[in-house]
Amino acid sequence: MTTTASPSALTMMEALAAMATGRLTALGLAEAQLARVAATDAAIAAWETLDPAHVRAEAARCDDAPPGGLLPGIGVGVKDIVATRDLPTTMGSPIHAGQRPAADAACVARLRAAGGYVFGKTVTTPFAFMDPGKTRNPWDPAHSPGGSSSGSAAAVAAGHVCAAIGTQTNGSVIRPAAYCGVVGFKPTVDVIPTTGVHPFSARFDTVGTFARSVADAGRLASVLADPDTIAPDIAPLAQPPRLAYLAQFPWTQHERAASAVIDAAVARLGGRASVTPVAIDAPWREANRVLRTIMLYEGARALAELQERERARLTPALNAALDEGRTIDAAAYADAMAARERALGYFTRWADGFDAVLSPSAPGVAPHGLATTGDPSCCTLWSLVGFPAVNLPAGMLGTLPVGLQLAAPQGRDDRLLSVAAWCERELPFAGLA
Repeated sequence: MTTTASPSALTMMEALAAMATGRLTALGLAEAQLARVAATDAAIAAWETLDPAHVRAEAARCDDAPPGGLLPGIGVGVKDIVATRDLPTTMGSPIHAGQRPAADAACVARLRAAGGYVFGKTVTTPFAFMDPGKTRNPWDPAHSPGGSSSGSAAAVAAGHVCAAIGTQTNGSVIRPAAYCGVVGFKPTVDVIPTTGVHPFSARFDTVGTFARSVADAGRLASVLADPDTIAPDIAPLAQPPRLAYLAQFPWTQHERAASAVIDAAVARLGGRASVTPVAIDAPWREANRVLRTIMLYEGARALAELQERERARLTPALNAALDEGRTIDAAAYADAMAARERALGYFTRWADGFDAVLSPSAPGVAPHGLATTGDPSCCTLWSLVGFPAVNLPAGMLGTLPVGLQLAAPQGRDDRLLSVAAWCERELPFAGLA
């Protein structure tokens, strides 16, 4: 762990407060962050495109602008499948090297309208699938940072930026947040527009946020989201929450040591909150197959033209997934979509008696090496039904963080963030990687 008085160690809300009182400028914050990048990124490789001159110019522009907006002077990392008009958007692939979109993605336009700016483009796995990119885990570079939002999670964990934008189709926000020891927030599906984000699955693709506090992740999500869907400030709970604890998912193998860290965190929460153990009923113990059918069917069609033109330059794993998706016929897809609707109704009722459902964010800590981005299966259920979810760092296992996931039914983002902020206070996790 690194402790420092540098502005790069501030949370986003702390930085905003310091700038509001004149104790810090946007350029001062940017200079501290650029220094942090220079000192640490050689070992991490969180950035696909980062131009210090661009960062300084944007920060100086913010300092000269009239005050206003919810994120004045904040530079945000943006996953490199999200279109930015002033920086390339490469999709993590040489196929799109140097590509510069004509317009910002909708979420980036909202970031700018709130007074923020694009600090740089963070590494994504190729086309946001499961093949690893170049990024390493800031806590231990011998381990994966997760994916597909690898660079966004790593950049926040390392103090390069206060916050970053990522995306999740199955587990691409919550899992890297868990592996990198930061807060990750995946809002209710479709609350943040995906216009200008490279598609994979129209049903599941979701824009999310990374930060070092729940308040920061919620503020950035509020700026990116449709009006009146996510509040910019988190309301405190009037009393301790009612929590369900789903200790394991039936479609994956959970690592015992990581599970013990989660159990200890949940026990700590249970000292003040109501915690009820729950399990997934037999009819839904293969719900992961429903998500896979929908995701691969939609992915094969969204990327069909790309695969036909560029098969030789796509990764073997992505080609195999798209080939599998093409074997799924319209009838099987329709059946899976109907099953998803049933799952949405069932799990909404199942979770109704609780303020949030706790579960592991991943089956274990970040895998050793860069051959894999890890197992997303602890995120699958909440992605399937479009529930908002939050990762909180729950503790450490050796040199690596362990993540606790909170989820709630669609549309309950504000309540979920309030619960997550309450849990965050009970489970303090300080410092940068």
